Parts: sequence; structure tokens; C-alpha cells
Amino acid sequence: MPNLPTRRAILAGIPLALVATTVSAGLFSQDIPENLDLALRRPTDAHHYTVAIGPVEPEVRIGRMHAWTLALADRRGRPIDTARIAIDGRMPQHGHGLPSAPAVTQALGDGQFLIEGMKFNMHGWWEIDLAIDGPAGADTVSFNLVL
Repeated sequence: MPNLPTRRAILAGIPLALVATTVSAGLFSQDIPENLDLALRRPTDAHHYTVAIGPVEPEVRIGRMHAWTLALADRRGRPIDTARIAIDGRMPQHGHGLPSAPAVTQALGDGQFLIEGMKFNMHGWWEIDLAIDGPAGADTVSFNLVL
């Protein structure tokens, strides 16, 4: 005969399961910082470039692929048409990244680049990280999004 748990063991385990569930939910439902900078245009970390990003379509829907544009300029505001750009993203409060692998698929001219493959799988705070290797050297920049 299999060794089944007693009724007492099952009842004693219920409070433990509730505590574990409450703690887990608390870890993943943290409030978004109030002073979060949501600007989609900013200088890169070492101030080599100015970058602006934005979705091609005005509404960003969860679970769907999106195209975004990226505008790249030097520190004087002159457009840069040639650069290697890597895109990554993550949810700081959840510890996971994007469910897709976005990439620059086309240089559009006048410092504009097309990014395809952006996908967000849940609502909340996202960070979009860019690594740029252009004429002034390598630099990075991060953008905050709340969806």
C-alpha cells in the first residue's frame, strides 16, 4: 500500500503553501520606482552619441512583435548613418529578459535605423539596453519603459 500523507499533514502544509505563495507574489509585484526616467531620447553613457527610440506603431501590445526606430546622432546633433547596434532588454523586477532577439535590420538614412523583433511578454517596467559601436567609439545607453 502506498505511503499517503495523513489528513493532519495535509492541513499543516496549507499554511506553509500560503506563506510561500505570498512571499513569491511579493517578490514579483514590487512597485515601479516613482522617479523612473521614461525619456526615449538621451545621451549615451560616455556622451559619444545621442539616441532616440520609439515604436513604429503608437500602441505597443503585449505578446506581439513590434518594429521600432532608432535615431543616432553625434554629440553635435549630426546624424550618424553607420554604426553597429546591439539591442537587449529585461524586466529588472522579474529577473528575465526579452522573449525575442531584436536587431537592427535596416539603415534608413539620416541617422535612422529600423529595429525589428521587439516583443514584450508582460506588463510592467522594462529596460531596453543598446550597445553602439560607431565613429566616436563604443558606448551604451538604457531606456526605461512601463507597459
